[in-house]
Amino acid sequence: MSDGHEHNGHEHVPSRQRRRFPGISSRTYEHPADRSALVALRKLSGFDTVFKALSGLLPERSLRLLFLSDSVRVSDQQFSHLNVMLRDACYILDLEKVPPMYVNQDPQPNAMCIGLDEPIIVVTTGLVELLDEEEMRAVIGHEVGHALSGHSVYRTILLFLTSLAVRVAWIPLGNLAIMAIVTGLREWFRKSELSADRAGLLVGQDLQASMRGLMKIAGGNHLHEMNVDAFLAQAEEYEAGGDLRDSVLKILNVLPRSHPFTTVRAAELKKWAESRDYQRIMDGHYPRRDEDKDTSVRDSWRESANHYSTHVKSSKDPLMKLVTDLAGGAGDLGDRVRRGFGGFTSPGQKPPRGPESPGPSDSSSDSPGDDQPPRDGS
Repeated sequence: MSDGHEHNGHEHVPSRQRRRFPGISSRTYEHPADRSALVALRKLSGFDTVFKALSGLLPERSLRLLFLSDSVRVSDQQFSHLNVMLRDACYILDLEKVPPMYVNQDPQPNAMCIGLDEPIIVVTTGLVELLDEEEMRAVIGHEVGHALSGHSVYRTILLFLTSLAVRVAWIPLGNLAIMAIVTGLREWFRKSELSADRAGLLVGQDLQASMRGLMKIAGGNHLHEMNVDAFLAQAEEYEAGGDLRDSVLKILNVLPRSHPFTTVRAAELKKWAESRDYQRIMDGHYPRRDEDKDTSVRDSWRESANHYSTHVKSSKDPLMKLVTDLAGGAGDLGDRVRRGFGGFTSPGQKPPRGPESPGPSDSSSDSPGDDQPPRDGS
């Protein structure tokens, strides 16, 4: 238990006892899709060398100088309570080198971990002012999880490619190629956020604090007006509600985002916290870092494929149900598709029916609103 320790020359005692995970591998908490990609990249010979060579082309040095010159670096003298949380998070996850952390003036609640050679953590004043101590501890653990997994490398590349796509927008094929890579990186990064949420829970070891933090990112500092169960019910409604039309809109809404939606993150984290895997980790049974080199890429990809297969089969989303029916060879597929898109008929018009589908037609559903998706949180 991390009841007191000395880390990098600074002794401190956490506000309450928390379990420590010596030698923990990031594979312990990584989402299967995130883990399979990382295992494959780590196996590539010369991977680190290539990306270090790219560091001269990426804006990492500029970002470091920017935060050093125009933000507040967390230390024993500045934001000391955040410094205590940062050191404790690194101690719990056994991250030997504590990454520099900066507080940046920005009312938008956000946090990030970037950098190729050495990761740096940045939190905004909006986030610091929004969260209480235990909620903030989970966020810092989230960012330390990014650092331990090496996510900062890919986030830096994503920032660079997104900027590059804007610059070459006048070249049709060049822009399309870069945006295809960016889209793939965003999908991977959304899964990496689920991994980091798990790391935050391992550091904070307080599921309710993690839930509260996600609710505040979604709805602001109005906890007296919010309820965890109702918030999680939104995730259930989001997944199961609507028809095929809504399934397509969900995909379009999430494509430009680097983070999953907050209700989805909360539901995923709660599911993991209630799993046997989480309990085994808390009991001290988890993969060690010194075993990473022996990890099989094939096994990791198989685990990722199994995860997606199980997700599709258990999903309540109309599109996922249709995919499951296709895989199972469901009959009368044409009628099922027509019912799925029943909402596209004009008011008062009955949707077309095939000769094998007598009976009352399905009523059309309300069309979703035109509100823009919320900005990404931490």
